[in-house]
Amino acid sequence: MASDDVANLADSLAKAQVNEGELSYKGQGLKLDNAQSVEEMVKEIEEFDGLRALRLEGNTIGVEAAQTIAKALEKKSDLQCCHWSDMFTGRLRPEIPPALVSLGDALITAGARLKVLDLSDNAFGPDGVKGIEKLLKSAACHTLQELRLNNCGMGIGGGKILAAALTACHKESSSLGAPLQLKVFIAGRNRLENDGATALAQAFQLIGSLEEVHMPQNGINHPGVTALATAMQHNPQLRVLNLNDNTFTKKGAIAMAEALKRLRNVQVINFGDCLVRSEGASAIAETLREGLPILKELNLSFGEITEEAALDVARSVQLKDQLEKLDLNGNSLGEEGCDALREVMESMNMADKLGSLSDDEGEPEEDEDEDDDDDDDEDLEEEEEEEEEEEEGEGEEEKSELNQFSTPPSAPRTPDVSSFLSFPSPDKLLRLGERRSSLIQQQVDMLDVGKMAEAFLKISSVFKEDDAEVKSAVLESIDALLSKAFFTPSFQGLSFVSSLLVMLGLLKSEDKLKAVKVVPGHLQCLEHAVKQSYFPRDHITVLNAFLARQNKSLEVCSSSRDRLKSTLQKLTSES
Repeated sequence: MASDDVANLADSLAKAQVNEGELSYKGQGLKLDNAQSVEEMVKEIEEFDGLRALRLEGNTIGVEAAQTIAKALEKKSDLQCCHWSDMFTGRLRPEIPPALVSLGDALITAGARLKVLDLSDNAFGPDGVKGIEKLLKSAACHTLQELRLNNCGMGIGGGKILAAALTACHKESSSLGAPLQLKVFIAGRNRLENDGATALAQAFQLIGSLEEVHMPQNGINHPGVTALATAMQHNPQLRVLNLNDNTFTKKGAIAMAEALKRLRNVQVINFGDCLVRSEGASAIAETLREGLPILKELNLSFGEITEEAALDVARSVQLKDQLEKLDLNGNSLGEEGCDALREVMESMNMADKLGSLSDDEGEPEEDEDEDDDDDDDEDLEEEEEEEEEEEEGEGEEEKSELNQFSTPPSAPRTPDVSSFLSFPSPDKLLRLGERRSSLIQQQVDMLDVGKMAEAFLKISSVFKEDDAEVKSAVLESIDALLSKAFFTPSFQGLSFVSSLLVMLGLLKSEDKLKAVKVVPGHLQCLEHAVKQSYFPRDHITVLNAFLARQNKSLEVCSSSRDRLKSTLQKLTSES
């Protein structure tokens, strides 16, 4: 280990926060690869009497380093809180599961009794869930109160493994007279979809002690929402329910409204961007009139709710004396509807509780009945998409090691966007309208580098130099997508570049990432992107190295290739 690395680690150790039994290395950016790199950390852990919380988030830990840390944890029976989010940045696919297994086995050996386990933002996929399966089933987790697995790319398979492990944990702990009392469950951005959500719902129904459930952006449609609704009825202490950015439609919204009638302790409901529609909103309004006595926040934004239903919701909160915020932004009220909503809230002396309406979509062009009549067709289409995706699931799980098991994209929120990305054409892109950039951002998960590369190539494939409207739409969409990704701290930029190189035929891959037929638009848009401020300079050096090599895959686009090479060389020399 280099002397400067030792010095950096020593400084980090000196900065480690020690608060009431907590040892923290949070956010120190340590790159811990082997036993030598963690010598000082291990010493700190071993010498820390009464260690109850260990924070390792914001560092990157390899297999050998994890095994060495695990050895030190084998004697830490007092450990209760493992804050281990975002600790595998840049690690390859085979590294993460064995590292998790080592740490989990250590906790079991120590006889620890955990209260908090946070492994969010590790993008470890279904194999990562297998890596913690033994731990979750063990006595170490019989006392678990908070399980945080946000943005881990679990997928349907991982969701099922997790559900089975929690079920086993509850059954075993119950047989010993002290059933699992899980209170907080967080698993947003995991592409659990209907099957994963349904499996977890069955576990939740058995557990019955949940107080907070956060499962936003999981591609869950009405069958999964209905299963979760049933499960929530068996968790009477539920306070917070966050299912933001899934797809209820009226069937799911009505099922959830019925379930909420049986819950008296709910304080926060977030069904924003869930397409609850007017009929679903009216069902929720009925529930508000009948129950939810201590509700503080209700988010029904971006749900295609029209004026009459929105006013129904507003009137239903009149007696909620603890209400702090009602969010109905981004619906279809129209200017007069927004004014009417404000008047209703003001008449109840609750004007200050109403959130902004600045993103209202305006009155719908078609009446609500026609929209609702389309539900069955949409539901059938959603189910067909799920079946196709499930068949492809095995192949998706075998993606490149460079992909880091990143989270797959959320469920298709707008059919036109899904259609464009499946079969791109200039006309489809233009028909997405002025909101195309934000719609595409919603469709493509920023942390799935493989899907990001695929989306980039599909958008750029319709680029036309001689069509100003199409050219502007393509570049605008690419800039929005890439700038947001590169400004996301957990985005694996180099892995994205590697996936892009594989798909362009410039880099060999042993996994199932396939090269595409390269067209000039791919290279022209890449040339545009590398010149933007959001594109990291060190990534340009990598691209330049590969473009400098002879490769037949780009010969069909020799003019665009030469322009891209020239731009990369110029940018590299300037950096």
